[in-house]
Amino acid sequence: MANISITKISSKGQVVIPQDMREGLSEGEKLVVIKNGQQIILKKMDDFDKNLEEDLEFAKRTEEAWKAYDRGEFISMEANDFLNEIKKW
Repeated sequence: MANISITKISSKGQVVIPQDMREGLSEGEKLVVIKNGQQIILKKMDDFDKNLEEDLEFAKRTEEAWKAYDRGEFISMEANDFLNEIKKW
């Protein structure tokens, strides 16, 4: 299951990675930034080639889900049902 956190962009374009998301990251470590439509993916440079296709597919599915939500094409479900559904991805 993916962790979710919220941050913001400064006037200089800087983004702070929330502390709870920095596990496994070190100061000065290089990250690759991938923009796919409205999705932005950060990957450790060391892991750039690993699972890139899966990351892009996840971004595509997330973008499609937001568009469906904006069109009012969504359903409500219990949290456990949602977690079971997302595991199928």
